[in-house]
Amino acid sequence: MQADYVVVGAGSAGCAMAYRLAEAGKSVLVIETGGSDIGPFINMPGALSYPMNMKRYDWGYQTEPEPHLGGRRLVCPRGKVIGGSSSINGMIYVRGHARDFDHWADSGADGWAYADVLPYYKRLEDWHDGGRGGDPDWRGQGGPLHVTRGPGKNPLTQAWIKAGGQAGYELTSDYNGHQQEGFGPFDATIWKGRRWSAASAYLRPAIATGRCEVIKGLATRVVMTNGRATGVELTDGRVIEARAEVILAASALNSPKLLMLSGIGPAAHLAEHGIEVIADRAGVGQNLQDHLELYVQMAGKGRHSLYKYWSLLGKAMVGAQWLFTKSGIGASNQFEACGFIRSRAGIDYPDIQFHFLPLAVRYDGVGASEGFQAHTGPMRSESRGEVTLRSADPQADPRIFFNYMSKESDWVDFRKCIRLTREIFAQEAFAPYRDGELIPGPQAQSDDELDDVIREHVESAYHPCGTCKMGRAGDPAAVVDPMGRVIGVDGLRVADSSIFPRITNGNLNAPSIMVGEKIADHVLGRPPLPPSNDAPWIHPEWQTARR
Repeated sequence: MQADYVVVGAGSAGCAMAYRLAEAGKSVLVIETGGSDIGPFINMPGALSYPMNMKRYDWGYQTEPEPHLGGRRLVCPRGKVIGGSSSINGMIYVRGHARDFDHWADSGADGWAYADVLPYYKRLEDWHDGGRGGDPDWRGQGGPLHVTRGPGKNPLTQAWIKAGGQAGYELTSDYNGHQQEGFGPFDATIWKGRRWSAASAYLRPAIATGRCEVIKGLATRVVMTNGRATGVELTDGRVIEARAEVILAASALNSPKLLMLSGIGPAAHLAEHGIEVIADRAGVGQNLQDHLELYVQMAGKGRHSLYKYWSLLGKAMVGAQWLFTKSGIGASNQFEACGFIRSRAGIDYPDIQFHFLPLAVRYDGVGASEGFQAHTGPMRSESRGEVTLRSADPQADPRIFFNYMSKESDWVDFRKCIRLTREIFAQEAFAPYRDGELIPGPQAQSDDELDDVIREHVESAYHPCGTCKMGRAGDPAAVVDPMGRVIGVDGLRVADSSIFPRITNGNLNAPSIMVGEKIADHVLGRPPLPPSNDAPWIHPEWQTARR
């Protein structure tokens, strides 16, 4: 089993990488532990809560007890299936703010400023506005990844955007375009009523070239020969050999795990598990980041929410309509409106994101009721965690410790998120629909009362990143250089959300795919796409005004 390139992980970045390498005439073997992504639970957008809660498709990871959340263990779904987490996620497409990438470049990821990454976003997109406005000059056409918008016709969805304007915030027709800040329609990786995962966009076209093949198996380590990566060993003893390079795209949880199992990581930690040190890189597994969110839920008047479809008969009807026509409620992820705002004056770009859902329900589908909710949380928490080895057994889950809410600023920011969400729900646009607050509940008003709610109810937004930080070769905390090359060894790169120096604004699927696209050019030795001169919108009074 031999190819020019061996890619570990058929997820968002790995699929993009495989396609661009195969398209360039290279032979590629992709190692993936999970099975097929064919089936209604994955491909029906409205069924999104199912695959991430199914052992068949999810690694089933949990965090360690989180000390600042009362010792709770939070679920941490990661896709164990063709397409990786792009096959089980909420299909929301957010590039991130321009300032996120400028921060990357300023922190040592040279060549990853917004001007550098915007051309890659345009290359990967096939954007469709769905008649809901947009910013076509900032978007891509003809790329592999279809990006669409739901119809946005639910009156609650429309009320959300109106309420944002009534509360004094900006409205934006395209948060992925010139202006992220404001309230407007959400983008989604859905095409013709089906989930459009990285497998659909990239992996199947890669296989169709005849130069890419998927190998089912679990990687145990990168095979190193004289300081160079030459292949990947699987649990069944097979060695998949790479003539040119090995590329890890196994997620922010499994890429650092595989590096450490291969002897690349903090030397003392590797020694604890009897692993020979190939390269002492203190940053492997460190710098773990995520977005936490709280579902601020309101009870609803009338039957405007999706709850009317929640009965067994209702779900059967929605499923049947989707199965036969790929239309109706099941053809949308139902996250059709959003908001990005600044929590206070003096912050130059949004630090709070809202996902609006016209139903009151947990992400795992439990506790549905007549109502609506906004998922909200800070975008740039100062808390940092780590991924470490539980043992040297490659089949053991990694030890995942986010250290959520470990900074006082996180509590201040989260209380602000809740109070600002309440203010939005109190606007006139929601007057015909609101019927009392469910979570946090009207009794939770003081800082201490809100902190208790946060401690009990916050959940991960499933955006882990940062554990193989990208930076300059002289940075002791960096794991890869700006071309994705693992510092201290040859022939080995990482290309997934683990290389993010800092978490981006919003959901991470889009920047993960962009990483796969951009690093593919570095692998192929191509000059980067010419930088863009487009300047993003920044609130002209950001220094003195919050809205």
